[in-house]
Amino acid sequence: MERRYTKSHSWIEVDGDVATVGITDYAQSELGDVAFVELPVVGGALNKGERFAVVESVKTASEVYAPLSGTVVELNADLEKTPSLVNTDAEGKGWFIKMTSADFDELASFMSKDEYEAYLKGV
Repeated sequence: MERRYTKSHSWIEVDGDVATVGITDYAQSELGDVAFVELPVVGGALNKGERFAVVESVKTASEVYAPLSGTVVELNADLEKTPSLVNTDAEGKGWFIKMTSADFDELASFMSKDEYEAYLKGV
């Protein structure tokens, strides 16, 4: 499936029954230099719309919200050692978590890349 985007500047990409979640390049550029990323625990339950991570930068701390309800199955351990991956590759190596969800159908309501880029023009 293609990558989908939320109005809260997260992205989600599903491969089989696992989704990878991160923040967009736009979001990281608004944060500035990322100094620390707090992630949830593997096996933890996520509820759609609830905070699952905190990103601290030299400018501010920002919460990241779960795009879907589900369970965390993997964390990006590289972010502990190198939180700047969020700045250098937000939509690649800077991903936050991998999760499972009972309702990937919700992704249809999220924005495509083109729709997200159009949305950013109004931000």
